[in-house]
Amino acid sequence: MRLLAEIRAVAPASQLTLRVDANGAFGPDEALGKLEQLARFELHSIEQPIRAGQWDAMAAVCRASPIPVALDEELIGVMDAGQQEALLDHIRPAYIILKPTLLGGLAASRHWIDLAQARGIAWWLTSALESNVGLNAISQFAARFAPPEFPQGLGTGQLYTNNIAAPLTIQRGHLYYEPGGFWGSLE
Repeated sequence: MRLLAEIRAVAPASQLTLRVDANGAFGPDEALGKLEQLARFELHSIEQPIRAGQWDAMAAVCRASPIPVALDEELIGVMDAGQQEALLDHIRPAYIILKPTLLGGLAASRHWIDLAQARGIAWWLTSALESNVGLNAISQFAARFAPPEFPQGLGTGQLYTNNIAAPLTIQRGHLYYEPGGFWGSLE
């Protein structure tokens, strides 16, 4: 809360969009109280406020939260199409966050996109510690399906010290591919 207050003191919501991730840290009984406290920071959304697998509790949080809720871990491991539909219909989040590597690939992510869009649920893609090769694939996928004005979460390739060199750069919050740039090797 102190960090968010410091950020908002220099960058109001009109200048900086903030998304936060609770990673399931709040208990179902305390989640709404914590979300009320966080709402004063004018957050875009909060990911996974309670741990995955509590559909009734998550649905209640989504209905009452002053901050739009995004599902993340809730989607991982849900491979059956009927169960995916049931999850979205029951919980009704504002957003879903798609990590293709953890959801079964790009085709599985596309299926989630179709389900979400049919229900008026927005979405964004996030890399899940992929190397530059995986990041390149996900960014191309995002370029094809994601609204260009909606920020995606694609930048994890820079975390590696032994990553394959790639013609990918991040400038002012945007990921760019340099055609004719150098792709390295593991050697």
